[in-house]
Amino acid sequence: MKRIAIQGVKGCFHHAAVLTYFKGCNYQLLECNSFKELAHSVAHSDVDTGVMAIENTIAGTILTNYRLISEYKLKIIGEIYMPIQHHLMAYPGQKLTNIKEIYSHPMAILQCESFIYGHPEIKVSEYSDTASAAKYISQYKKKGIAAIASEHAATEYGLEILFHRIQTISSNFTRFFVIKNGSYMDDGCSYSFDKASLKFKISHTIGSLSKILGFISHLGMNMTKIQSIPILKKPWEYSFYVDIIFNHVKDYYKMKKKIQNISCIYKLSIMGEYKNGIIRKS
Repeated sequence: MKRIAIQGVKGCFHHAAVLTYFKGCNYQLLECNSFKELAHSVAHSDVDTGVMAIENTIAGTILTNYRLISEYKLKIIGEIYMPIQHHLMAYPGQKLTNIKEIYSHPMAILQCESFIYGHPEIKVSEYSDTASAAKYISQYKKKGIAAIASEHAATEYGLEILFHRIQTISSNFTRFFVIKNGSYMDDGCSYSFDKASLKFKISHTIGSLSKILGFISHLGMNMTKIQSIPILKKPWEYSFYVDIIFNHVKDYYKMKKKIQNISCIYKLSIMGEYKNGIIRKS
């Protein structure tokens, strides 16, 4: 049975991503309290793989997770884009007029600010995880408290949904990486892939970044993301993370061979080679 680490508890959006990506597989979940604990579990082979959120269409990129993947030398082996729909739920038998306080993760609260703004009489408190808030209400039969979480969390913990889809922006997606211990990865991929994530550092010379991006584009590859992340303890120095997709893997291999010879680039590493995830409509 495959062991999979997630951040959060059953019913969270990480769990939903696992259900979709590993549909039909037998697996056992390891619930982690933090992303660092998740990365540590994957790096030390406590699990076979992990699922980690990396960016959201509203909240943006989770920069610390890029650092964790690099720090623990993890490899990206897949990705999935999941629609994020938030619901207001409570212990069965209650109405909105009974609710005095709402618990949820800060990002979920941010994504539902219009609904929350429309109910100023209800106190809002941050919680470690959306599903954990739902679990707390269910476990202790808390009345007068509601959680903002997924429909899956409501089902998992027997809560009643008072309002559906309360997120401010209806088209809300989170991208998740599927990660593995890099020490046990082969040097070459034996499976089909059409996307890669690169990390590199460049010299402080005029036009360095433009030169690299132009080189990648010239070889017919599409850059779907470029992210700069500050290097800790080195003020004003950055690492760059680039995602590229391609139609022909031979073009990618050609790029990977030649890019290391560009004079302005150093410390190039391949974070992962995997199949381009399919954005699933909500």
